[in-house]
Amino acid sequence: MERRTIGAAALAVGAVGLGCMPMSWAYSGSRQRGEESLRAVHRALDLGSTLLDTADMYGPFTNELLIGRALKERRRDAFVSTKVGLLVGEQHIVANGRPGYVKRACDASLRRLQTDVIDLYQLHRADPEVPVEETWGAMAELVQAGKVRSLGLCAVGARGGRRSGSGLHDATIRQLRRVQQVFPVSAVEAELSVWSPEATQALLPWCESRGIGFLAAMPLGNGFLTGTLTPGEGFEPDDVRARHPRFTAEMMAANQPIVAGLRRIAGRHGEDVTPAQVALAWILAQGRHVVPVPGTKRERWVTENAGSAALRLTTRDLAEVAGLPRARGSWE
Repeated sequence: MERRTIGAAALAVGAVGLGCMPMSWAYSGSRQRGEESLRAVHRALDLGSTLLDTADMYGPFTNELLIGRALKERRRDAFVSTKVGLLVGEQHIVANGRPGYVKRACDASLRRLQTDVIDLYQLHRADPEVPVEETWGAMAELVQAGKVRSLGLCAVGARGGRRSGSGLHDATIRQLRRVQQVFPVSAVEAELSVWSPEATQALLPWCESRGIGFLAAMPLGNGFLTGTLTPGEGFEPDDVRARHPRFTAEMMAANQPIVAGLRRIAGRHGEDVTPAQVALAWILAQGRHVVPVPGTKRERWVTENAGSAALRLTTRDLAEVAGLPRARGSWE
């Protein structure tokens, strides 16, 4: 697989990463099987999808434990990204950016991941009670201690629709400007997909102009852009899509023209090319500093996603994607 470099430290990763969250968190709990997920991780590494994206809150903790089982055998093959800053309670999630906590959390992640260094340590969310510079300073000390190789920042929660517009990522850019004064940012992780392209307006260019890598989260629109979901089929209660404004039966039906457009483009590239591969290839075309991180827990989808790295969209293809209908949500 093609490799891409992200950040001033020139971190080399496969062009398509692997989002590990669905293996333990947020999607269809009854379908989460550790051994199946472990096979998916190994398949990703075999194909060159070296970036494994996890977080201590996924599970919580169980996702890092799962990834640690793979890393115990194949640490040299993997680029490990994990996150800190969010605590999961019974019915709530809270931020914790206190320096002491950050350092303890890093040590705990290292133990669970069965490694002595984290390649990319990301701040999941800034703590409103702690100046972000203090949190980032503690993370920088972890780099100096040799426990972490580079630092990243996850974008402040933002989604299109009612909050769309050029100012959607202003809060994230303000945070980035502040932490850059303390220690270099190597990567930013934020939602980017055909149906959520808002990051291309300001955040993506901001990162590119400063040599900061961009990890595209939810690049397949929480699975919608694969074309494998049926409107009205429903989701398990613990699945985030059960409460997502674009995943009501009505809105899934209304947004089918987006998938149809991706399928039409895929058809021009061969009968084996899928809408998901077109959606990922579109992200790869946004810049050499961009790495999509599609989440999955199955070998089949890992293989399909990795295949998008070889797909080159034409000028016509990109124009068609740009002309697809805007995604609709239930508030509309």
